[in-house]
Amino acid sequence: MWGALFSLHDVRSSFMNDNPRPEPSPRNTIIAFAIVLVALIGGAALLLTSRPQPVQITINPPVPTSTPLPTATIAPITVYVTGAVQKPDQTITLPYRSRVQDAINAVGGTTAEADLEKVNLADYLHDGDQVHVPVKGQAVELPTPSGGVVVHINTATAEELDALPGIGPTLARDIIAYRDANGMFKGMSDLDNVPGIGPSLMEQLQGLLAFD
Repeated sequence: MWGALFSLHDVRSSFMNDNPRPEPSPRNTIIAFAIVLVALIGGAALLLTSRPQPVQITINPPVPTSTPLPTATIAPITVYVTGAVQKPDQTITLPYRSRVQDAINAVGGTTAEADLEKVNLADYLHDGDQVHVPVKGQAVELPTPSGGVVVHINTATAEELDALPGIGPTLARDIIAYRDANGMFKGMSDLDNVPGIGPSLMEQLQGLLAFD
């Protein structure tokens, strides 16, 4: 039996010695390393080229809007109402830009003897005005003057402005156009902004304009 075992061992040893496992050659190792390196470089390049571009977010600030300037509060006016009205000889206070009709309504309206044909009910009122409603057949009584005859530039018509010295029809229309576009004149310096009005003309208008 031992002879058979030794014979089997000899056969296996002889088989193994006759078929040794081949050792990898340096050339094959280099080739394999090169293949792996190329694969790594190709994979890295593919990753970089297929990488999505970062999304660029642009924040546009809101367009600035102009803040309107606060509107100046215009003081109310005080007028004196006389003549053929229900409550004559009254001093009343009304909002700015009130009309003659508003003043008459504030004192209870007119009496039966009132001659309204001699009263311009649509005329604008100004601070310090006197509203007088005459009786039928009575001559029109003018309001009590307060500092002379002046033109209220913020409510004046083109005809009223045209009557001023140095103001013709064209300049009168320009004054009204400027007033409509920019609001009421607050003083003589504002009038200087109207094209065609200079220091010499403003000097002529001194004392002839009211800015209420």
